[in-house]
Amino acid sequence: MSSKKIKISEIFYSIQGEAIFTGIPTIFIRLSGCPLRCKYCDTEYAFTGGNYLEVAQIMNRISKINSSFVCVTGGEPLAQKSCSLLLDALCKKKYSVSLETSGAFNIKNINPDVIKILDIKTPSSGESDKNLLENLSYLTNKDCLKIVICNRKDYEWAKDLVATYKSIDCEIYFSPSHNELPSTDLSKWILDDSLPVRLQLQVHKYIWGDKRGH
Repeated sequence: MSSKKIKISEIFYSIQGEAIFTGIPTIFIRLSGCPLRCKYCDTEYAFTGGNYLEVAQIMNRISKINSSFVCVTGGEPLAQKSCSLLLDALCKKKYSVSLETSGAFNIKNINPDVIKILDIKTPSSGESDKNLLENLSYLTNKDCLKIVICNRKDYEWAKDLVATYKSIDCEIYFSPSHNELPSTDLSKWILDDSLPVRLQLQVHKYIWGDKRGH
């Protein structure tokens, strides 16, 4: 298969439910495939299937949607080498581009105009051994670090990470695993420790529940 083609699970228009652009109508480009199997994953359908499209075909399709915000997500988008070509094309067209990535792939050479949303994995995800912690040094003040918390053990792990990597120069989001950890519990822990992080709830799930909101 040509390296200039990208396997796409879906392209859709919806409300951004997480991180920096929460609440903003956004074009989502979901790439197929992911080498991780996080136990709380809510996009398992993207592990397989999809259709190969040229970058030009993708750009043509999204040009018909009236939005300047684009989120490239997965699966794990960086598992496909051609993802960088898509990111560059989006930036060239002056879209506000965000990339949702697990942190299992190096982000050093990502187009500097892309806002990186790095989703570091906690022990309860079952995939924390895949974290490339060097990625934390590549985050800038326009990016963000997201950590999904499943329980108190995850919280303590995440708190230690924040304390260890004091040089992280971006917003840090702690997100309770939906239907697993009450947001009231995580809120209390953050307040008790006066932790310099931002609580994040998955807004799209409060709108549409477990249904895909598009």
